[in-house]
Amino acid sequence: MFDLAEAKAQPNALIVYQRDSSQDDEDILEEIQLLADSAGAVVVNTLTAFRRSPDPSTYIGKGKLEEVKERVEAEEIDLVILNHSVSPIQERNLERALKVRVLDRTGLILDIFAQRASSHEGKLQVELAQLQHISTRLVRGWTHLERQKGGIGLRGPGETQLETDRRLIGHRIKALNKRLETVSAQRQLRRKSRAKVPVPTVSLVGYTNAGKSSLFNRITDSRVYAQDQLFATLDTTMRRVELDEFGAAILSDTVGFIRDLPHSLVEAFHSTLEEVTNAHLLLHVVDVASHYREDCITEVNKVLSEIEASDIPTIVVFNKIDLTGAPAKVKRNDKGLVDSVWLSAHSGEGVDLLLQAIAEYLSLLHTRCRLKLNAGQGKLRANLYQKSVVKAENIREDGGFELELELSPADFGWLKKHCNTEDIEHL
Repeated sequence: MFDLAEAKAQPNALIVYQRDSSQDDEDILEEIQLLADSAGAVVVNTLTAFRRSPDPSTYIGKGKLEEVKERVEAEEIDLVILNHSVSPIQERNLERALKVRVLDRTGLILDIFAQRASSHEGKLQVELAQLQHISTRLVRGWTHLERQKGGIGLRGPGETQLETDRRLIGHRIKALNKRLETVSAQRQLRRKSRAKVPVPTVSLVGYTNAGKSSLFNRITDSRVYAQDQLFATLDTTMRRVELDEFGAAILSDTVGFIRDLPHSLVEAFHSTLEEVTNAHLLLHVVDVASHYREDCITEVNKVLSEIEASDIPTIVVFNKIDLTGAPAKVKRNDKGLVDSVWLSAHSGEGVDLLLQAIAEYLSLLHTRCRLKLNAGQGKLRANLYQKSVVKAENIREDGGFELELELSPADFGWLKKHCNTEDIEHL
């Protein structure tokens, strides 16, 4: 059995990808290689295989196992990465046969998340997902400790080391869930505070490495970490932006999605993903230069459906046109609303078209109303004119005013604080 303490920071890795059809999934193979690179592994070689159903014992079958074993010995492999989620038994049998560490797709993604998490909440979420994953794999590396306690002074409940570890992990999982509940409650309070002066929220979503953080930085003039790697950023970042012909909005950058995203991660990041479900508008960022963009769009839509965000109005943003030579443009749907925008977050070309489209969508959230003011409310009237929300005005015989207004959510929230709501008539 291998020694976890001797694991290398940058291990030599062998990727094993087993297809269940004769189709050559180059995009899947390319993605697992990018995942391995993002985790810090040095990919030495890749083995592919075709098998209609996984082997119940080792997933890859005896013949392929022997081939993998030969490669491991010949190329001094430290880590075998499977582009599949395998059972604890299959993982353990592979490690026993290969004498090196074996990591499945879920474990690899969890490792990347552990490296990238920087906020307190992000670290808690990743640790929770890791512990839930590890709890079923404790047998690995602990077989020498699976014996009952005994002897003078050691008699007791007869608990094995393995049972102790499982109990301790169970306690830690409960503690993490409680801490995340507290963080989620704090997030809800912040959300309620924003709702008091309602500023619409626009969330960036998309496949990992589609350029969400680069676009976020371009729009908000921020310095959010953005690199050409999978899951470069995990923590949700929010910034206030001012949109011409609309006003203030909140733009949020969220974690990128990926095919077969481990369910434990979706559960652990539930409070973070709530920012998506509460958004007024989604910007689905797509790497237009990718040959597999349609598959990426499908995978993102699956996750949006899973977190119940598929009904939120969405603009598809085709990013990286600087790599394809395509012009910046917009496309509208049957209702005349912007359906998609082509742009480059890198060069900035087409970003102005996106901002116009966002303002156009959010303007649909505006409230049209008639407001009655008496003669003594001249200050409020002046403030409304200063905000440029007055569309028409009539002076009554008693010296009062009737104003027709078009208000953003933020301005409407402000108005309700400064006048009697009985004087507001919705149009």
